[in-house]
Amino acid sequence: MRKCSVWTFLPITFALFSCAGLWIVYFIAVEDEKVTPLTSEYRKPGSRPPPYISIAGNTPPASCVFSQVMNTAAFVAFAIAVLRYIQLKPRVQKPWLNIGSLVSLSLSCVGMTLVGNFQLSNDEELHNVGTSMAFGLGTLACWIQSVLTLKVNLRNEGRKAGVPRFLLSAAITLCMLLYFALMAQRMHMHAARAQWALVMFLLTFIGSFAIEFRHFSFEIVCTDNQDAALSLSETFSEISEHQSDQL
Repeated sequence: MRKCSVWTFLPITFALFSCAGLWIVYFIAVEDEKVTPLTSEYRKPGSRPPPYISIAGNTPPASCVFSQVMNTAAFVAFAIAVLRYIQLKPRVQKPWLNIGSLVSLSLSCVGMTLVGNFQLSNDEELHNVGTSMAFGLGTLACWIQSVLTLKVNLRNEGRKAGVPRFLLSAAITLCMLLYFALMAQRMHMHAARAQWALVMFLLTFIGSFAIEFRHFSFEIVCTDNQDAALSLSETFSEISEHQSDQL
């Protein structure tokens, strides 16, 4: 029986709690009659707004929960992006792919904070900029990570993890295209459903990093500058590979 690193639970916890938080925002908005339920077949003129995530988290009390969820999710997602970068750094032949993924995910996290802190009714332009960053750069990062998964092939699990990630990346891209296309055609109920599916697929993708994280432990070492033999970057990126035990 193999023991997993404690870091396995970071991506899983992120995905589960972010998903739960967003659905709590949705149910609060539906209960307060701020949005139309996703299960509605159509939306009559003059009725409640469509259930876009941004609209669901637009007014209190749902907006308070929405801000907290988005800020927390952005922080944890950034931490996961940095750990993933450190994990792949000594193993990639083309570092620009790894760096590109880190930059894309980091800017996507910045977009998440903009979405959470600048509600649609307060600053629509900045809110939409954050949405574009979160979705667009997040999708780009998913494709880069899918390629890296196959190229690096950690523990010979590259194909096992890479194929589902390519499928998730394709689903994310399709949902994003449908989202914008349906919005342009004013088919808002279907566009809202595509948006929710897009976010769930994104969270699932990030949660899948648990596959590789289960083999590794990450350590940050603090040393006195006078006695330090390693540079800060080398110290920060020190990874001790988790050895699996068998009972």
